[in-house]
Amino acid sequence: MCKIKLYLDVDGVILTKRNTRAADNLYDFLSFIVGNFDCYWLTTHCKGDNRGLLNYISKFVDSDVLDLLSKVKVTDWMTLKTEAIDCNSSFLWLDDAPLLHEIEYLKRKSLLERLYIVNLNRNNELLNIINLLKTELTIL
Repeated sequence: MCKIKLYLDVDGVILTKRNTRAADNLYDFLSFIVGNFDCYWLTTHCKGDNRGLLNYISKFVDSDVLDLLSKVKVTDWMTLKTEAIDCNSSFLWLDDAPLLHEIEYLKRKSLLERLYIVNLNRNNELLNIINLLKTELTIL
């Protein structure tokens, strides 16, 4: 059985946007997703190569977290993140602020329910996302 693809943003999902730091519960979150999903970067920090991304993130996380992050695969896209999503597969996308055109694209394909909006200002957001993803694993 193929694992569900999980597309992952950085700013607002892995790192907070304000006073940039690692998101709370990041290690637990990454351990869960890397162990249960086929994970891909979907961020402006990584278009075809993850070296710059990992260097950027390394300023905010310890080596255990960086090791988990290095297991996430790269994507390549030009204008919209949705260009990198394999819509013919089972997938989920975690992002804090998708563009309107990206949302409209998912709506046209009847795939909007595959997008999870992450809000790191909510308490225990990544733990809550883990619970949502556990549910998805039983559905998809």
